Amino acid sequence: MTRTRIEELLGARVVRLDDLGSSHAWTLHRASLDDGREVFVKAADGRHGVFAAEAAGLRWLAGAGPVPDVLAADDHLLVLPWLPPGTPTPDAAERLGRELAEMHAASPDAYGAPWEGFIADLPLDNTPDERRWGPWYAERRLAPFLRRAGLASGDARPVERVIEEIDRLAGPDEPPARIHGDLWSGNVLWPDGRAMLVDPAAHGGHRETDLAMLALFGAPHLDRVLAAYDETRPLADGWRERVPLHQLHPLLVHAALFGGSYRDQAAQAARAVLR
Repeated sequence: MTRTRIEELLGARVVRLDDLGSSHAWTLHRASLDDGREVFVKAADGRHGVFAAEAAGLRWLAGAGPVPDVLAADDHLLVLPWLPPGTPTPDAAERLGRELAEMHAASPDAYGAPWEGFIADLPLDNTPDERRWGPWYAERRLAPFLRRAGLASGDARPVERVIEEIDRLAGPDEPPARIHGDLWSGNVLWPDGRAMLVDPAAHGGHRETDLAMLALFGAPHLDRVLAAYDETRPLADGWRERVPLHQLHPLLVHAALFGGSYRDQAAQAARAVLR
């Protein structure tokens, strides 16, 4: 099924198909085609619109940021160019910082996006919203995932307080930014000495969110990324103190997906925000 569908979508014969394991509800593959192309393939049973959302996000980011082209997408497959592994360098990290600043400056009209959203295989409410970022973030990101995360009542209460006090905690108003939305270090690849961003949960959001995600699990040369970003498009005062606020949603996502210590980390982040 996967081999046949790749051939139908790309108009070329698959001469080799390697399985690369699985992630969430889909399997991963590398395909070699008889026209010389090497492609990366995600395959699933078509249960929902994850691939359509990822393809829409990549195409939306493509005019402004370093993302791969979408070669094909349907309910069953997403096909991208194969990106060979590379080594992150300080120069590449600085370039990433500048490119992120430029991508974020391509401001959409509203928070959210005109397509159904997902992060991993969990739904995101992307309904476009022209209000300020703080209430949008509290209602469309924090509250839904707090319900999913399974925190004990004592740990949930700090998150509830963040939601209640979001106007005080959100920082200066900024226009919506065109963000990747799931920019942990594993979604940054480094082929040919340049960062490429994959697996987005793209939407109009707050630019500090992408930077906080890079810091969450440790990105290489992060100090160079941030310095180049700030030089290109200076960040608002207090952005470092707001990092836990922007990390709170992805930690709730991880708590919903994996449970365990992520519940504790989400509660700790909420307490850090309130401090």
